[in-house]
Amino acid sequence: MTPRKKKMQNDADASGRGDFGSAIAQICEEKGISKDKVIETIQLALAAAYKKDYGKKGQNIRAEFNEVSGDTNFFLVKEVVDETTREFPVEEPADAEAIAGEEEKKEGKKEKREESTFVPGDEEKLPRFNPERDLTMEEAKKVKKGAKVGDIVETELEAKKDYGRVAAQTAKQVIIQRIREAERDAMYDEYKNREGEVVSGVVQRVEGRNVFVDLGKSIGILFPSEQVERESYRVGQRIKVYVAKVDAGTKGPGITLSRVHPEMIKRLFELEVPEIFAGTVEIKAIAREAGERTKIAVSSNEEGIDPIGSCVGQKGTRVQAVIDELGGEKIDIILWDDDIAKFISSALSPAKVLRVDIREMQKEAVVVVPEDQLSLAIGKRGQNVRLAAKLTGWKIDISGVSPEGDKVEKEKKEEVKEKKEDSETEEKIETEGIKEDAKEEAKEKVEE
Repeated sequence: MTPRKKKMQNDADASGRGDFGSAIAQICEEKGISKDKVIETIQLALAAAYKKDYGKKGQNIRAEFNEVSGDTNFFLVKEVVDETTREFPVEEPADAEAIAGEEEKKEGKKEKREESTFVPGDEEKLPRFNPERDLTMEEAKKVKKGAKVGDIVETELEAKKDYGRVAAQTAKQVIIQRIREAERDAMYDEYKNREGEVVSGVVQRVEGRNVFVDLGKSIGILFPSEQVERESYRVGQRIKVYVAKVDAGTKGPGITLSRVHPEMIKRLFELEVPEIFAGTVEIKAIAREAGERTKIAVSSNEEGIDPIGSCVGQKGTRVQAVIDELGGEKIDIILWDDDIAKFISSALSPAKVLRVDIREMQKEAVVVVPEDQLSLAIGKRGQNVRLAAKLTGWKIDISGVSPEGDKVEKEKKEEVKEKKEDSETEEKIETEGIKEDAKEEAKEKVEE
């Protein structure tokens, strides 16, 4: 070969190696899998192709691919075994009489085996010795000094570059299968880590009442139970969804999405309110009836920061962005309070509360509101008081009192209080009178 032809050949080899490296990088980028996984897949495919054309049945061949030079080394892998780990075949006798005797013995053993019963706990049958993948201690010590049972001994094989059509097809199938498995595992890991987050997606198709949403690398499903009743979805519509659950499947991760989960409200506020994302303002409790109304209780972890004002935003821009994403769902933002009476009173807003009577043992609260505020406190179909009970975790009973009734009740309380004070005063006077009489009698007796 002339120097010019040799140079052209070297340039072609270098170009081929460069193209191969760029192809690996492209697969990693498109499929979202690591480079090590792709190299491992290539090595398995090359080992399968080598075994198909140049190996033997039962052999365990390992390939070692050098991505820089493009060369591949092949190794025959064998395990060191002995009588405790493998069943070795018994050598057959040479003469016919011995063979006949062996057959009679086998028949006798077979009859005895049929007569005997199975005893639980018997040892499992050992795998047979295979010279293609197993190595005895004597043979292993010739190759590796100090070899012991369980060691792996590798013997380098002759490198080959020419493969037939069947071997090439085998390698192709191995690569396709392994890349799909790696891609599926990568997608599962990615979305499993995003479980409990809000993601954007595009409605791909609607089958019956099930809505399939394209999340980019995978497809999620929005079941009817996880949809807002008055919402309708159309193909191509971009929506935000809550990743409720991710399961591993044979065709990819099974992603269950939700639009009704209470945690979706928290995640949306984290996207819109920097103070919540940073942890300065905290959402302590959420009560939601999807599509209708939501109540959230917020508190501040730093002095000087208004938690309600942070969530509402300037001219209500922050809370309005969340409301628009939820299709007009009303949101009440309430200040969290450790005093349960004050917290229950705030939770029933916009109704005005006169007083709250707490029953700690039963975890119940009786709330008194003005008569004209009773319907507002209860809400449409009991929604307001129901959400307040969910938010606080207490059972709430509401009673209305008219202004006159409230006045009469106060007067009665004052009258009872006055009567009690009068009776206590009379008892005190009587007690003091009795004491004075007793003193005078004692004085008279002393004088006598």
